[in-house]
Amino acid sequence: MVLSDEEYAPGASDDEVDAHRVSQRVGGASHSRMRGLAKDHAFNEVKRTWEDVEEGEDGTITGTINSLLQKGKRKRTLKDTTPLQRGIIRHLILIVDLSTAMTEKDLRPTRYLLTIRYCQDFVTEFFEQNPISQIGIIGMRDGIAVRVSDMSGNPSDHISNLQALRAEDPKGQPSLQNALDMARAALFHAPSHGTREILLLFGSLLSSDPGDIHTTITSLVNSHINTTVIGLSAQVAICLTLVKRTNPQSNPQKHYNVALDEVNYRELIMRLASPPEAHTQQATQSVDDSNSSSLLMMGFPSRITDPKPSLCACHSRPTRGGYLCPRCYSKVCSLPTTCPACSLTLILSTHLARSYHHLFPLQNWNTVSWSRASSPPHRHKTSCFSCQNAFPTQPSTTSSGQGQEPTTNGKDTQHKKAITSRLPPRVAPSGAQNAESASTEPSNVAFRDAKSTRAARKKEDQTVSKSGRYECSSCEQFFCVDCDVFCHEIVHNCPGCLSREVGQAEETGGDMTAGKLDAMVIDD
Repeated sequence: MVLSDEEYAPGASDDEVDAHRVSQRVGGASHSRMRGLAKDHAFNEVKRTWEDVEEGEDGTITGTINSLLQKGKRKRTLKDTTPLQRGIIRHLILIVDLSTAMTEKDLRPTRYLLTIRYCQDFVTEFFEQNPISQIGIIGMRDGIAVRVSDMSGNPSDHISNLQALRAEDPKGQPSLQNALDMARAALFHAPSHGTREILLLFGSLLSSDPGDIHTTITSLVNSHINTTVIGLSAQVAICLTLVKRTNPQSNPQKHYNVALDEVNYRELIMRLASPPEAHTQQATQSVDDSNSSSLLMMGFPSRITDPKPSLCACHSRPTRGGYLCPRCYSKVCSLPTTCPACSLTLILSTHLARSYHHLFPLQNWNTVSWSRASSPPHRHKTSCFSCQNAFPTQPSTTSSGQGQEPTTNGKDTQHKKAITSRLPPRVAPSGAQNAESASTEPSNVAFRDAKSTRAARKKEDQTVSKSGRYECSSCEQFFCVDCDVFCHEIVHNCPGCLSREVGQAEETGGDMTAGKLDAMVIDD
């Protein structure tokens, strides 16, 4: 039997055993113990939100509240503006968990009702950013897959079908395999020039499948279908496998997340409204199927109004208004859609304009410091260039004494340095030096964590302008935070740059194309 210097503690936990363990090294604590303490400290770290609240000169916290609101608005606009190839023609299947696991109330009012509401918001936002795309909705309940809404580009139909789910109650167990098979069948006839995506909202911890789900995952990979999963309970191994195999060129953490609360749940869903990046494999996978063609034929139908109702080709319903296909002259109810007679993609010119900004996004605007705002070239810019609202004035730091660093007497500082230099160095006894370094390691870890937290908070504060001004790097005009959000999320153009182009066009005789000027793009 091997001799051991450890003491047996019956019925003790791992932490208690580590606490009573005796080691031959001086110091008494092993590196694994220190790593465990550091991990526990990182896990138990709490964000002290009350420390961010500061009272103003008037004794209120209005300034802090406005700062937090500006941080939230600014966070929405700070996105990656690198021009990348993106799939602006998307075909997405939304799979919603309708099992008994959605009756939990950890997300208020319940997971089921909150998911339905967020799905309705997602459908609206999806077609706002992807007007020439299509979406379908599938539910999972009682071990089967239920078709909630067929693949179409009409958001009204999807929202009404989701609204009808409120009258039903979640029941049974979900079947992930059946839902994936139905989604693959719905995406099978999707054209090769568009993307094939699946968004899974999974609230359960199990899946009642009739067969081998790995075979279904293999078929999804062969069909070039990308999958994104948002969990509501915990991370499930089969969902992680699904994400890894269907997104081999991306980080799994980008496509599989677990919602922490209601706000985070909404952010995870709305983040998928933007078109995904097109990888090299996705861009070249359909060369043989599409005969190496890079052009897509589309039709721009004209609006008609009949004196008497006539049947539409899409729903066979009697309607007076509609759109005529320019190829076969079939009438459809709404756009964008695919002609049911000749399979021609029917859209409007405004739909292409609204999809254009994803390929060339508007650059993020820079924060303006008080020194730059008060400099002679920009001193006259006292109001927002877009909405003409006045900017806040620079606060005075000498009136109330706030914002000044405390001054110290030079003689006192020199006296302290002289006393410190005459003190003898502290010599630790041999054998206790390792114990001291080991005992201070958790405090060093806590210090590093606190330092990193302060650095992250400082970086977050830098994204919010203290002067309330945000500058476009091209035209050097100043804007407020509300116009910053409006221009980046709605207009997708800079008013200062557009006004400069209009002024140059007037100088050249009213020709917007002269002088290498770009045409103005307006999103309706």
